Amino acid sequence: MADAAIFVGWGQPVRGREMKGLQVFNEAIAYYTKLQAAGTIESFEPCILTAHGGDLAGFVLVRGEAAKLDALKQTEDWQKITLRAGQIVDNLGVIDAAIGASLATGLAQYAAAVAELA
Repeated sequence: MADAAIFVGWGQPVRGREMKGLQVFNEAIAYYTKLQAAGTIESFEPCILTAHGGDLAGFVLVRGEAAKLDALKQTEDWQKITLRAGQIVDNLGVIDAAIGASLATGLAQYAAAVAELA
């Protein structure tokens, strides 16, 4: 069961590169589908946000086991798709996220830090 996630968020496409942006988005979805079929990740959920005036236009939440996700981020294929995405969208961010059991651990660490500073 997934105990970790990777949040891949992006802003608006680079002007004039919108079609390339769609191409790379579809490549990424195919890549995540392959990773899921191979058991490297548990699941992924792409989300496109409605127009809201903010910097975030969409994201994909990639769920899996922490160790597998850490190893995945070191692969050449992951680096390639991330670099390609960074060329066609603004504000690309790839961020580790706590879900499942790791969420409770993260909240406990946060509570302890808050208590120390109170």
